[in-house]
Amino acid sequence: MHHAVLDRWSRGQSLLHARDARVKLLALLVFLVALATTPPASYRISICYAALLLACVLLARLPLAAVLYRAAFVLPFAATFAAVSFLSGDTLRAAALLSKSFLSALAVLLLIATTTLPELMRALEVLRVPRVLVLVTQFVYRYLFLISVEAQHMILAARCRAPLPHRAQRGRSRFQAASGALAVLFARSFRRAEGIQSAMAARGFSGHFPLLSTRRITAADLLFLALSVTLVAALRIGVQP
Repeated sequence: MHHAVLDRWSRGQSLLHARDARVKLLALLVFLVALATTPPASYRISICYAALLLACVLLARLPLAAVLYRAAFVLPFAATFAAVSFLSGDTLRAAALLSKSFLSALAVLLLIATTTLPELMRALEVLRVPRVLVLVTQFVYRYLFLISVEAQHMILAARCRAPLPHRAQRGRSRFQAASGALAVLFARSFRRAEGIQSAMAARGFSGHFPLLSTRRITAADLLFLALSVTLVAALRIGVQP
């Protein structure tokens, strides 16, 4: 469960974990704007961006290989557009699409891996992100755990009850079993979701998830934001293509 791994990472302790979510969101926005406006031929700047993100991953005490592996999930989607640019003869743009997609995913993953979901959603609300979008994101993230638990229960039950199919029918049997299990998973998850919704309504849920404790932006947070913006701007402007 990748979301469970990210949730465990976000509860770690490091210099980046201790920073306010609003400050980290603003720093991420500045980085993404600088990355998007970097010319395709400026490969030196992209290398500097990558070095900066890798340093942040190490500073956050995250497993480097696991973070890079999850950030690479975006590459198959970016490869489609990169292939179009490559076939049209624009090799630099194709390479830039792949590198920018990977660095953008790595930057967003770094934010999620160092910020708990309640703090991140609260920061989005403060920064005036539409409340409906924030609420839907919170529900989707929470229901991922529910679906994962139901899927694990079904897998365990299937392994305890069903023997391995015959070799000649293994592929077809597995396909039929998977399709049926998917329908059962949807039905069980839907029933659980209805129960959770009724429980939340009985407790007076008003469309807002309150935080048990709120953070205030400190001088260390402002210093982190200033250093981040200054460093990214210096890389964007000062490094020669």
